[in-house]
Amino acid sequence: MTDRLRTAHTYELKSAILDEFRAVVRDAFHGDFTDEDWEHGLGGVHAYIEDGDGRIVAHGSVVMRRVVHSGHAHRVGYVEGVAVRADRRRQGLGAQVMAALEEVIDGAYDFGALSASDEGAPLYRARGWQLWNGRVEGYGPQGVSHLPDEEDCTYLRPAAGRPLPAPEDGSLQFDWRDGDLL
Repeated sequence: MTDRLRTAHTYELKSAILDEFRAVVRDAFHGDFTDEDWEHGLGGVHAYIEDGDGRIVAHGSVVMRRVVHSGHAHRVGYVEGVAVRADRRRQGLGAQVMAALEEVIDGAYDFGALSASDEGAPLYRARGWQLWNGRVEGYGPQGVSHLPDEEDCTYLRPAAGRPLPAPEDGSLQFDWRDGDLL
């Protein structure tokens, strides 16, 4: 049997498969994946790959976030929890997951955004994601906060036929959430 790429909204998935996704992501991030990090990837579309035995070997999700740029609030497809099981890396599975998530972004959002790890950044760059070369901020309970640590790892991807925001026109201001903002 061969690998199967699937997509489903969080509400369509049973808790057992969500637990499998979480285990793959937690292992890929060497345990540095909090409850808040997991929560961030729920409520959107999951793309995942099952091997011939039905085991999850790759996962990613895209959720809606509001991002303000130059006085306009954008619907952004924010990519979360992209991971490939260690024994299946370098086989194109991450690219397959990203292709499925990018299809969702193209059909539903103004643009895509993500915060890349050092290990993940080459995959995103190879797929046309562009490093944001501007200021990154978050709306929070105390107002707008500058997020300088996110300015060297925030990537954007235009949705089909739509332009990306330009750094010279202002910062990206992400909506608030618990845990890491990006």
